[in-house]
Amino acid sequence: MSERLFAAVVLPSEVVTALDAWIDPRRDDEWRWTRPESWHITLAFYAAVEPWRYDVLVQHLAAAATGARPVSLTIDGVGCFPSPDKARVLYAAVSDPAGSLAPLAARCRTAATTAGIEVPRERYVPHLTLARSSHPRRATRWLDALAALTTPSWQAAEIALVQSFLRAGRPRYEVRERFALGLTDS
Repeated sequence: MSERLFAAVVLPSEVVTALDAWIDPRRDDEWRWTRPESWHITLAFYAAVEPWRYDVLVQHLAAAATGARPVSLTIDGVGCFPSPDKARVLYAAVSDPAGSLAPLAARCRTAATTAGIEVPRERYVPHLTLARSSHPRRATRWLDALAALTTPSWQAAEIALVQSFLRAGRPRYEVRERFALGLTDS
């Protein structure tokens, strides 16, 4: 049986705490808000990983991480998918001044394809999902309410391989592996 996995940057606890404190008074019943313990920045999604490909994926992700530098990030602003008039997802925007996340995401996608795992071919948009809607809705009110969202900056020094368990209502995530980003400026 195949597993649903993804490579991600997991937020440090102080950023989760600051973000949750800012978001909490703005939550409403019109959206399904994600839980703070599930917040992450997806780098690559692997919808179906057969058990016999898992170890090869882990080896390739370890190599991908070793060849990348730690990344300075900030949560700064909000957006929605697919558009403000037909939004299904509200997200926190990720500020990546050095432009390092897109190449890191490409490394994580390449790690999977090299292991024979299919990955979606979509333009990479670094984000943190805050809320979802089962039907399209106009999101302008929430975009305005959340526009000033910002967190302290942090240095992402590792990527995680996370398993996604789908349940009625909300997914559950479990970190299976962690890979230190290897290149430093020393």
